[in-house]
Amino acid sequence: MTPPKTPKPRKTAHRGQQPKVPGARTTARGGRDRTGAPAGSRTMPGGPKEPEKDVHDPDGVRLQKVLAQAGVASRRASEDLIEAGRVVVDGTTVRELGVRIDPKTAIVHVDGVRLQLDTSLIYLALNKPPGVVTTMSDPEGRPCVGDILSQRPNALDERLFHVGRLDTATEGLLLLTNDGDLTHRLTHPSHEVPKTYLAEVAGPVKQDIGKKLRAGVELEDGPVKADSFRMVDSRPGKALLEITLHEGRNHIVRRMLAEVGYPVLQLCRIQIGPVKMGGLRSGRTRAIHGEELSKLFEAVGL
Repeated sequence: MTPPKTPKPRKTAHRGQQPKVPGARTTARGGRDRTGAPAGSRTMPGGPKEPEKDVHDPDGVRLQKVLAQAGVASRRASEDLIEAGRVVVDGTTVRELGVRIDPKTAIVHVDGVRLQLDTSLIYLALNKPPGVVTTMSDPEGRPCVGDILSQRPNALDERLFHVGRLDTATEGLLLLTNDGDLTHRLTHPSHEVPKTYLAEVAGPVKQDIGKKLRAGVELEDGPVKADSFRMVDSRPGKALLEITLHEGRNHIVRRMLAEVGYPVLQLCRIQIGPVKMGGLRSGRTRAIHGEELSKLFEAVGL
């Protein structure tokens, strides 16, 4: 099954331009203006100003340098972002150019988009081939995800782990990281991160199948329903269906389609939250970074 094409990467602003950070939203208030007064402090008539948090770390790195190293913009353009009040550190808007932070511990947002500043954390997308077991090692000697990762440079130092799993026969998108916090949130049911699959079934498929799946079907371990459904292609004897759901139970797509009379012939996961497999070839990995990573953090409330 051929997944959709990978979107083109966003361009970095040139020196002197006001950078546009995708996914902008309202940021937290706080910080100080050029007079030294708290910027945007909320007040009540006759009441005191709301206190702000001091985010300055004298042993840290200048904030504009951190932004430039993260690829947000040039250092000069990053200074413009700070002075415009578009940068938030640990929930406080920063407007002073002399502020220093610790990139490993500070949480930084630009226009509401979180940046990943800890270079020790790795985020990968893998197109898992069919027949590969979703484990880092297999005592039975079967091909596994760990075999694919072992071919990466510095593989022994990365200590990556898969987020969730795909059954052996299913191919497609699998996330790999050493970020325990992100892994926990992606796998926790409370965050309900949607996942999209392409399923090939024997056709023809009845017109009301999408309505049934969206309404929900009863399985032996409880009901399940699709968040969305569409017919991608239909040929004599076969049909290609796209299904999105946020369930994480074992073999859930295969079981729900079998329940409505369409056992899966082939299954491929093409998207997890905002992360799409795109044109990633089978057995290959690619880095998740920039806007895509920021949207993944946002999807799980980080």
